[in-house]
Amino acid sequence: MPILINLDVMLAKRKMQSNELADLVGITAANLSILKTGKAKAIRFSTLEAICKALDCQPADILEFHEHP
Repeated sequence: MPILINLDVMLAKRKMQSNELADLVGITAANLSILKTGKAKAIRFSTLEAICKALDCQPADILEFHEHP
């Protein structure tokens, strides 16, 4: 999949645990794990907005596009 999820990087930069972010965003730890591992097929804008607010970042800090040759 050409979209990479850099959520672990942002969590480390903010010194935040996944469970804490899940609580702040209002999603389960299991769903956050699916997103972190890149197994999610979609993300709601409201969830992305909540993650960005909680981590004080932009969507581009979390999502990255890599086109494969």
